[in-house]
Amino acid sequence: MNLRLFYCAILYCVCFSSFSQNNIAVKAAFDINKKQIKISQTIQYFNVSSDTLKVIYLNDWANSYATKSTPLAIRMADEYRNDFHLAKNEDRGFTVVTSLKENGKDVVFQRVKDQIDIIEVQLNTAVNPGHSYTLNLEYIVQIPNDKFTYYGITSDGNVNLRYWYITPAEYNGDWLYYSNKDLDDMIIPKSDISLEVEIPKNYKLTSDLNIQTTTSGFKTQTIKLNGENRNSNKLFLSKKSDFNTIQSEDISFISNIDDGGLEVLDKVLITEKITNFISKHFGPYPHEKLLLTQIDYVKDPIYGLNFLPKFIKPYPNHFQYELKLLKIALHNYLENTLLINPRKEQWLLDGIQIYYAMKYVDTHYPNMKFLGTIADLWGVRSFHAADMNFNDKYVLAFMLMARTNRDQELTKAKDSLLKFNKNIANKYKAGVGLKYLDDFVNHDVVENALENFVKENKLQETSTAAFETYIKSLTNKNIDWFFEDYIATRKKIDFKIKKVITTEDSITITVKNKRDNKMPISLYGLNNDSIISKHWIQNITDYKTITIAKDSINKLVLNYENNIPEFNLRDNWKSLKGFFFNNKPFQFRLFKDIEDPNYNQVFFMPLIEFNNIYDGITLGVKAYNKTILRKRFNYQISPQYAFGSKSLTGAASVSNTHYLNDRNLYQIRYGVSGSYTSFAQDLFVRKLTPSITFRFRENNDLRSNKNKMLLFRFVDIHRDKDENNILTTTTPNYSVFNARYIHSNDNLITYNRWYVDFQQANDFSKLSLNYEYRHLFENNRQLNLRVFTGAFLNNKTDINSDFFSFALDRPTDYLFDYNYLGRSESSGIFSQQYIPTEGGFKSKLEPHFANQWITTLNASTTIWRYILLYGDVGFVKNKLSTPKFVYDSGIRINLVTDYFELYFPIYSNKGWEITQPRYAQNIRFIFTADPKSLLGLFRRRWF
Repeated sequence: MNLRLFYCAILYCVCFSSFSQNNIAVKAAFDINKKQIKISQTIQYFNVSSDTLKVIYLNDWANSYATKSTPLAIRMADEYRNDFHLAKNEDRGFTVVTSLKENGKDVVFQRVKDQIDIIEVQLNTAVNPGHSYTLNLEYIVQIPNDKFTYYGITSDGNVNLRYWYITPAEYNGDWLYYSNKDLDDMIIPKSDISLEVEIPKNYKLTSDLNIQTTTSGFKTQTIKLNGENRNSNKLFLSKKSDFNTIQSEDISFISNIDDGGLEVLDKVLITEKITNFISKHFGPYPHEKLLLTQIDYVKDPIYGLNFLPKFIKPYPNHFQYELKLLKIALHNYLENTLLINPRKEQWLLDGIQIYYAMKYVDTHYPNMKFLGTIADLWGVRSFHAADMNFNDKYVLAFMLMARTNRDQELTKAKDSLLKFNKNIANKYKAGVGLKYLDDFVNHDVVENALENFVKENKLQETSTAAFETYIKSLTNKNIDWFFEDYIATRKKIDFKIKKVITTEDSITITVKNKRDNKMPISLYGLNNDSIISKHWIQNITDYKTITIAKDSINKLVLNYENNIPEFNLRDNWKSLKGFFFNNKPFQFRLFKDIEDPNYNQVFFMPLIEFNNIYDGITLGVKAYNKTILRKRFNYQISPQYAFGSKSLTGAASVSNTHYLNDRNLYQIRYGVSGSYTSFAQDLFVRKLTPSITFRFRENNDLRSNKNKMLLFRFVDIHRDKDENNILTTTTPNYSVFNARYIHSNDNLITYNRWYVDFQQANDFSKLSLNYEYRHLFENNRQLNLRVFTGAFLNNKTDINSDFFSFALDRPTDYLFDYNYLGRSESSGIFSQQYIPTEGGFKSKLEPHFANQWITTLNASTTIWRYILLYGDVGFVKNKLSTPKFVYDSGIRINLVTDYFELYFPIYSNKGWEITQPRYAQNIRFIFTADPKSLLGLFRRRWF
């Protein structure tokens, strides 16, 4: 009887696995002119869980473009991508569901709150375990413009689609549905897909599904396609297809990736080479076609290659195309076969992709340099960057984030990652980490585990937990550190050789773990540059001492081959040749270089600047120690010759930075800076400023733009006395203690920033508050508000001088913080430079200054596009006088906010300024040419 039950159970499992395949059938009629798709669809989804389902969910990512408040729109705004928010309504897509039935009967459905691209359906009949539901849908999809995510309709009328029809959300005990955030990570249950697509006759269709039949009508053609066990479907319609098909033994590569003009034969050979590489390691692809698109590459490029101008070609054309094809082929192969949760477990897919991308280069291009042929050029080959191999870039890119305390855990959800981490750093950390693990375990255990895991789980739902269990079963070594520390935390790797004792036949080494982690480190014994021995040191909680045979070793190095992404390599070696040889020699280089841990590097950079009209053009040189990777201790000195003032000017600074992990206070920086420059014709100022800064952020959400800063500084000013300038003070030398707290939340849609500032000097103390607010409304109108209020706590300064007073329209800037081009000018174009601080007025009104208190409101709002109407109101209070009410208004031309703006006064206390003589002298402007400030436009998109 028991045997019969066993056979029945086996028969049930076979039948269930045979008939429990999900099915999606779509009939889609395309109206390209209306940018619409009319869809009739049937979804059959099997409940493979042990729960009964009464409510189910559907993914409708085509509707994620519908409004400016969807999760997709919010994410774009977070990354300062304004094309979606500023787009016309007809450019944004949406879905209109006209009918949703279960077994022929209407069902109740609604969109999930705050996730309008997810549909919640109340089933008429609950679905028991092992059973399925069947839904019939009728709906219309409005196709969005492709400029938002590269998917949609192009300006040429071509259509690029992904996630364009409704799919069932997966349930495995929890509902696995997420909103579209342009991360290409929808979880789609493995399904058999059949499409019947009606398109205009002059269009060509490209898909990785198998084309069954094509039927031509008078103006349209109907194409039927299908595919088994699919979790993804991309569809491309074009008037003139740029896709090429290259057929290898087992698979067709369909690609429109830019080939740089390679010959067809070269592309065939490269495709065959990549196909053989992938098949060798992961086995045959389970489908007939692998689709590789230029969109795939644009979204996941070979970073480094894509930043260079097209006319600069450091690598052979075939190498660039080969790596493009390889990277996208690996990504798409893994994405279509290894069915994990890509929103939460992307690190495994990324790690395998980067690991084998590195292996491919090591195998086929072992001598390829990071800089390619540029590395051999005169003047370049002396740089350490010229010595780097191509694969060294992976550690370098990850360290760019680790050294600035902006790295994130690999287990962090994909939508919680900074853009740089999502696109670059976390991918590279995952791949380098697998290589680190493989080096530690040895005997290719990790590589075999990766390959067998992919083969054994192909087209099966799996997880990173399953991978951890699998790989641990293949080795006796303890690799908990990899999953607990390397993958799941932000803990840095940093070791140091603390002490070395040599005897006639042995060496005793004490290694310090400078971080709180359980990660191992490799120790190499070298004879000059030849490896004599290699040992792994494990479980170093603080210090650990080991003894090795001396042999012919004359140098000890930790992590010699740099397979470990270590935070600091500068203290990783000890020479056995004596104390003198442990001192690192100085290395002098023209321009910044990659860090070389074997030298104390000093860099020189020629400078040509225009900082103010008094110094004019300045030429000089900057000497500094800052490398591509940030250091804690930094110094720079930049002497310059000013042709305008015919004198030596310049600046110098030295600072030290401490980064703190896993807390809101993430950075403490202290140092001192000094400068010597002109502030008027033939007048100079020396500024010396010791300071300490505390920076705070949202530790649990690094994507948040909320930042706080607490600054303490002592500003010591020595100026040449100016007898002619009425704005100056009779005391040319003074010192001010300054404390400032800044709170900001800098977003595209809503911007908030405020600070409280306290200043204490011998003759005065003052307190001020500055608050700024900006909001971009859905109708693309912008509102800008700024409130400033300041008061002297005491003021014993010369009553005839307003040098330290609050300014209504143009601060004297006695702390020399602002980039005035002509700070001492009272007339002419340079006196019209506007600095949005203190009173913030644009018109030059009386009184210009306040030696007691001031309160102002600055406002502006959009008239049309970048043209705004502004208005300022306020009260100015001076000693021995009553408060004065002031106001002005005008037009603001906002070309680049905070960087390039123009202000045209119209009406103020003076009356109609626009009708008054010499009106051009009243026009104000903001102009910022500082490269560091302009770089902020790029940084806020990536970091």
